[in-house]
Amino acid sequence: MNSDDIKKYGLSIGYADVGVTSVESLSGYTSEVTSRDEYAFFRDRLSKSVYEQMPEAKSIIVLVRDYFQNSFPDTLTSIIGKLYLARVYGPLPGNIEYARLELMKEFLTEKGFQVNQKVNAPARLAAYQAGLTTIGRNTFAYAGDSGSYVVFFTIAVDKELEYGKPNTEQKCPTDCEACIKACPTNALFEPYKVNPNKCIAFNNWVTQDINNPAVTSFIPHELREAIGSKIHGCDICQDVCPRNREKLKQPKVADKFIEKIEPDITLSAILNMDDDYYNRTIQPIMYNYIKDKRYFVRNAIIAMGNSKDSKYIADLERAAKSDDGMIREYALWALEKIT
Repeated sequence: MNSDDIKKYGLSIGYADVGVTSVESLSGYTSEVTSRDEYAFFRDRLSKSVYEQMPEAKSIIVLVRDYFQNSFPDTLTSIIGKLYLARVYGPLPGNIEYARLELMKEFLTEKGFQVNQKVNAPARLAAYQAGLTTIGRNTFAYAGDSGSYVVFFTIAVDKELEYGKPNTEQKCPTDCEACIKACPTNALFEPYKVNPNKCIAFNNWVTQDINNPAVTSFIPHELREAIGSKIHGCDICQDVCPRNREKLKQPKVADKFIEKIEPDITLSAILNMDDDYYNRTIQPIMYNYIKDKRYFVRNAIIAMGNSKDSKYIADLERAAKSDDGMIREYALWALEKIT
């Protein structure tokens, strides 16, 4: 079994690309990231290196999945990131992406590898070290014809293989600042530099009261306004990128599941949702980071306030009387924006 055989199988089951890097190539990542104050919220997740999680690990297999192969209604892409509409990231049992990953693990196990997909390896770095990507000025990884609309899965194995080499080419035009100019929160403040605490995605889901001393549910007022309509992820810096232009033009087939549930996904429905609505409509596409419904409600309230649409006043007035102090505070803020 060699790296080429692994790549062929991965391509045969639908991955856009497959590569391999050594565990050693990822050394230093944990200490570098956890040393930065702006990544304090990330420290617990990165507390152990790959070796500590799997001492026998020798290689990291990287699977590239193109998540933008289907089209989605504009009503939803205006509020939800394409990655989540595609149900690709962090797939759960019962999801086709979960089954695809299981097929890959079974293939490797049958070939005699000890496999551990649960090792928390830095996926983007592994993809870069394996020679699968280049890095854009918006800090996203770009992979061939898929552009930056890719997600990476990593599998640690106990055997040495043939490894790829990083592609250090800078493919962004040297004078391009499209992503920096388009970022509404100024999270992208210079080429290849991002302040995660200002990122829309961070403020959608990391800001939770979950016993993490680095963050709370409070979103500064100036960031609330900049978040606009986004309730779960943001594609702005990718969609304006010239390197994604051809990918955006590629013909795409409509996602029938998303079309089916699209009429049910409204800001009012999210604000007023019960457990049944959450389980049927929200959880199947936004299962990644938020487990507590109240944060989806908060995000919907922010979007309502930023819309300045008076049709939301009745919903917000009810929310302003909620027993939940967080919901009350955001509802009053949104009402002030509208009225």
